[in-house]
Amino acid sequence: MSVSFDIQERELTAEEIEELQREVRRLAKEKNAVILAHYYQRPEVQDIADFVGDSLELSRKAANTDADIIVFCGVRFMCETAKILSPQKKVLHPNPESGCPMADMVTAEQVRKLREKHPSAEFVAYINTTADVKAEVDVCVTSANAPRIIKKLDAEKIVFLPDQALGQWVAKQVPEKEFVIWKGFCPPHFEFTAREVMKLKEKYPDAKVAVHPECHPRVIEIADFVGSTSQIIKYATSVEAERVIVITEVGLKYTLQKKNPDKEYIFPESMNYCGTVYCCTMKGITLPKLYETIKNEINEVELPDEIIERARRPIERMLELS
Repeated sequence: MSVSFDIQERELTAEEIEELQREVRRLAKEKNAVILAHYYQRPEVQDIADFVGDSLELSRKAANTDADIIVFCGVRFMCETAKILSPQKKVLHPNPESGCPMADMVTAEQVRKLREKHPSAEFVAYINTTADVKAEVDVCVTSANAPRIIKKLDAEKIVFLPDQALGQWVAKQVPEKEFVIWKGFCPPHFEFTAREVMKLKEKYPDAKVAVHPECHPRVIEIADFVGSTSQIIKYATSVEAERVIVITEVGLKYTLQKKNPDKEYIFPESMNYCGTVYCCTMKGITLPKLYETIKNEINEVELPDEIIERARRPIERMLELS
């Protein structure tokens, strides 16, 4: 391959992107590897993935393949989930520094201390948590299934972690239960303001507004639709409106445009920078890093067998309740 790795810190030409993509696909076939890319990844990474989707969906698809290696283009907790569901496979992370700030806002020790305060509660963890935290809870949920799963739990009290925005949104839909909600948050989603949404609505009065439930409650109140990334895709590509204002990570715009190019998808302009509704850690995975990882089989994700076993239980329980 002629492209050298001095390209890591500069923008690639179209020719370099194409050459790297061909080489990554060749290596994936040679090594029997499956490449996963979250919706928030860069377009050039999404384009060569075997599967593009939400984190749990991707891990489940990888588990059902005969691949020996899983290369997960996502943040750290996603790679851990893939390892939990496929312990026999080698899981590689193209950028080990790509963590999730929200997932890191709660620790296993903090969960154990909460257990002492709320011994009768069911502990519910958003899938966006570390393997250590998953190992301490009763059931996991996604942003798509959280209300449905929690309604099925017998306990009257729910400890929900780590995302306060999602927790508050779920609590409104399950008013019959008492909620203790951890004060974690997704910085890109939670810091976007209702004022910014209203400005967009004024500019595009005919547009519908689709919002991820990790957003601030005041933003959620303005939305025409609230749902997970995959639910937003379904809504935004099928709703009758010609324009849709989408309040989630800007990487989703690429998928939406591919699925329905006849619609206009409006993302706030500030999302073009490493700030509002732009996940810097997701974008920390680049094509050169992906190439280097799969070529040298580096950045392997490893978890203790005990954590894998304990963390799998709340995920399996979620799937059973689904």
